Amino acid sequence: MHIAIAGNIGSGKTTLTTMLAKRYGWLPRFESVDYNPYLDDYYKDIKRWSFPMEVFFLKERFRDLLEISKTEQTVIQDRSIYEGVYVFTANNYAMGNLDERDYETYMELFEDMTDSVRYPDLMIYLRSSVSHLVANIEKRGRDYEQRMPLEYLENINMRYDDFIANQYKGRVLTLDVDHLDYQHNPKDFGFVTDKIDRELFGLF
Repeated sequence: MHIAIAGNIGSGKTTLTTMLAKRYGWLPRFESVDYNPYLDDYYKDIKRWSFPMEVFFLKERFRDLLEISKTEQTVIQDRSIYEGVYVFTANNYAMGNLDERDYETYMELFEDMTDSVRYPDLMIYLRSSVSHLVANIEKRGRDYEQRMPLEYLENINMRYDDFIANQYKGRVLTLDVDHLDYQHNPKDFGFVTDKIDRELFGLF
């Protein structure tokens, strides 16, 4: 079984991925953030570095999908290949950070890749307000994230909502996380796992 955690930067994906992996005995797969060789340069000069950064993410996520398809364990993944394309790459293209030639090449590559894989069994979407995202981003203190303009987070939020509502064809569980503290409050974490149990196992 393949579970994906979706959500904007700072929504709590990595934390929830870690906690659910421990709770259910699932195998976690994390997004390539800390060792992406382009990410710091990207936030300094988005237009210059958008295409190589997006291709790096696409390569990493497709490799993850191939490995997930070969394992018999249940895998929980921090961000999927689909939102990487339909949210982040689409946003870069709309903002003029990718030109038409690069975007068409990227989309052809993505479509060829995803012809050979299937949707996750469940995508858990962590929906969050921009103010909540900013608070989490400031709390974790990654230097390159502190330079992100609010407009960027707002655009990503709108694209996530559109992605979930209109573009993604797989099974989705949406969690509004502004008032959830599943990391520190066991009742909130229990609320999340009850929702997951109901979706995956038909419990409750």
